[in-house]
Amino acid sequence: MHYSSESVESLVEQFSKLPTIGRKSAQRLAAHVLKISREEVELLASALLAVKDRVQHCTICQNVTDIIPCALCRNEKRDHGLVCVVEESSDVVALERTGEYFGVYHVLGGVISPLDGIGPDNLTVRELVRRLNPGEAKPERRIREVILAVNPTVEGDTTAYYLAQLLAPFQVEVTRLARGLPIGGDLAFADEATLSRALAGRGPL
Repeated sequence: MHYSSESVESLVEQFSKLPTIGRKSAQRLAAHVLKISREEVELLASALLAVKDRVQHCTICQNVTDIIPCALCRNEKRDHGLVCVVEESSDVVALERTGEYFGVYHVLGGVISPLDGIGPDNLTVRELVRRLNPGEAKPERRIREVILAVNPTVEGDTTAYYLAQLLAPFQVEVTRLARGLPIGGDLAFADEATLSRALAGRGPL
């Protein structure tokens, strides 16, 4: 079915380009837009534009932020000697929801996936290694443990193995989340209890 309105049809087409959104879901979203007020549409449009205009990647942890460095990296109450490596920014949100982790993060921006043409150079691996160089860092800021919180998938396991080998020469403990997470699961969709157990039960590689 195509709408008689070219404007509505164009909106449906744009919505259908979003991940996991098929044409029927796109039609429902377009119908919702038609029902809400102009002010609400303007707020939605402003939020979309703000994401493109204001959001950057933190120069320290590579997480998304409006201000550099991000709030987590600026927070002196966090344990900066403990770095949790995750795939995406959504994983930071998931781990923060547990209320069990008080260190800082490093966002890789994906995982190693040769079939998709994604290698270490396509991720923020160099930035992670740079953080492990103590340089002029204060003692309390020197990294002593790196937690590999990648998803328990084939690609996640490959990435974890690669990082463990890469970080071996550094004087840091490298751990990985315990297998409280389901195989093939996605960290961003795990519940708080599962993530809490996984953090508490992490072990050396």
